[in-house]
Amino acid sequence: MSTLTVTPNYATGVVSNFDLFAGKLVDREEYFSCGHRACQGCGEALAIRLMCKALGKETVIANATGCMEVISTLYPTTAWKLPWIHVAFPNAAAVGSGVEAGLKVMRRKGRIPDRYVKTVAIGGDGGTVDIGLQALSGAMERGHDMLYVCFDNEAYMNTGIQRSSATPFGASTTTAPAGAASPGNRTWKKNVPEIMVAHNVPYVATACHSYPIDFMNKVKKARAVKGPAYIHCLAVCPTGWRAESKDCIKLGRLAVETGIFPLYEVENGKYRLTVEKPEKLRPVTDYMKMQGRFRHLGKEEIGYFQDRVNLEFAKLMNKVECIESWDELKG
Repeated sequence: MSTLTVTPNYATGVVSNFDLFAGKLVDREEYFSCGHRACQGCGEALAIRLMCKALGKETVIANATGCMEVISTLYPTTAWKLPWIHVAFPNAAAVGSGVEAGLKVMRRKGRIPDRYVKTVAIGGDGGTVDIGLQALSGAMERGHDMLYVCFDNEAYMNTGIQRSSATPFGASTTTAPAGAASPGNRTWKKNVPEIMVAHNVPYVATACHSYPIDFMNKVKKARAVKGPAYIHCLAVCPTGWRAESKDCIKLGRLAVETGIFPLYEVENGKYRLTVEKPEKLRPVTDYMKMQGRFRHLGKEEIGYFQDRVNLEFAKLMNKVECIESWDELKG
């Protein structure tokens, strides 16, 4: 192996191709194999690959019905090289908590080796933010030693691009179409990371596949937590967002740079931005103009969108700065 050393930017995840594939920073083994049936430019498939690399072999995954289940396990094939179970749309967190409890009992009885195996439940925004929220809340409240990762592509993409409560304001979907009587989706995106913070779990984070090192570091940190942890990962969907496949990574970065989807983590109640705060947020139009789902919006709707993004980003920064000030006072 070459001795070339390159210092990566861990905040942005920018590293050279040499480093990524020379095994210096990430596991070279692929636990989510190529050859699956995801759409071209699928951000969620990339995010799954990164997550699995960060988790490693000692992992069991419970996967709610959705895009990643459909594209990865068409009988008689599978893209998964980790222990994996397909469960119904709403109950990935419930099954994950059952797997975690079962492994604990089997270790205690000596039926399996006494080594740490992490239970991970995953689902899309439909299976997490909507119909899976009750099971997720229960698993977090009970304190199961498990990680839940939501791959948020902002609609029910697997079943036809219907709106979910994670769909952005103004986006046109098949169940909230834009037209003369409606600007598209009328509600603001549900903030599930904050709902998880309210459960007082040890670790909550937001992530995006466009910042791979940031995402993998958060998965590794969540894996090490003894107790419940939650990661909300923005997963660009060119098909549902009506965007170019080649723009998958760019759109993820723009979501962060505009403040629409800031990257942060909350460890035991302490907020921290994991990507350096920009001097000035980019206008939301830089992000929206690349997606057909926002093409119909006029100045009034875009102005509301911008104002609300500014407000939500300011609320987050108040929490970050409050924690920093408190730490300084404690000295």
